[in-house]
Amino acid sequence: MKTTTIRQRLTLAVIGAATIIGATACGSGGTGTGTSAAPSTVAGSAGASMDPGMDLSASPMASSTPSSMPSAMGATTGSSSGSTGTAAESTIHIKSFAYSGAGTVPAGSTVTVMNMDNQAHTVTADDGSFDAVVKAGTSITFTAPAKPGTYTYHCTYHSNMHGTLTVK
Repeated sequence: MKTTTIRQRLTLAVIGAATIIGATACGSGGTGTGTSAAPSTVAGSAGASMDPGMDLSASPMASSTPSSMPSAMGATTGSSSGSTGTAAESTIHIKSFAYSGAGTVPAGSTVTVMNMDNQAHTVTADDGSFDAVVKAGTSITFTAPAKPGTYTYHCTYHSNMHGTLTVK
């Protein structure tokens, strides 16, 4: 009888630990509401779909970072030539659910977006002039608007992420 009670307690402890680990793994790191709708544009292969909350840190995609992936609107691939900004100045970094870098870029220049998080993000202009989908652990490029101005952008997956791109 005592062995049964110990077994039951051990089983409950294992189930409880698995539940806690599972709930933690599915969390968003305490940021974002998880209620934002995904954008209608998808980068990558045709027909591919992706859960923005999916942890891809153990996937083959995370181990090899492609230099670029096109998005549906205004994206380009390859390196920028003829741009007056340097690569460091024209890169938006995404880390810990926050944007940094690429404050000011030349009109029409190539902007690189590096996602260092383990979840997908977007760099979506509030006015719709650009929309880059960046899978976890990858980089993409897009073309900055040709018209000079200040462009605010956000992540459609995580409503607390906002940034500003100034085009000269």
